[in-house]
Amino acid sequence: MIEPILALQTAIRSRLLNKPEITALVPASNIRSGSTQPNQKPCIILSDGNTSLHGHDYTAQRTAWAYLDLHIWTLNAGQDAAKEIAGVVMSSLSKENLLIEGGYCDQFRITNTRFPRDPDPAYGHGILSVEALIRWIV
Repeated sequence: MIEPILALQTAIRSRLLNKPEITALVPASNIRSGSTQPNQKPCIILSDGNTSLHGHDYTAQRTAWAYLDLHIWTLNAGQDAAKEIAGVVMSSLSKENLLIEGGYCDQFRITNTRFPRDPDPAYGHGILSVEALIRWIV
């Protein structure tokens, strides 16, 4: 398996791309990982995140908590559009539908949503914080 954050990013992105409700609001090319505000909006940016290794057991299974934020950006649609996209994203994600390459998602939840105001009212911004317990065999 690749690093747990990369595996989680890949699983989330794949899930979002396969939901027509999401791609109707955000073009598929604008759903990606990254660390900066993109030029094209609306978009969903999966942050770099962080991993907390949880150890391993006698069967060579490894576990880690993976934490990352999904940033939703809109332009000329305001906060309401960011909230609408966030709602569709939240309803699309669960541990049952996240396929982790080379591993398993044992726990998944959205822990927090925030909608900070941008100084420019044309921009809408939402942040969804997620955490997942990822397990894989070495």
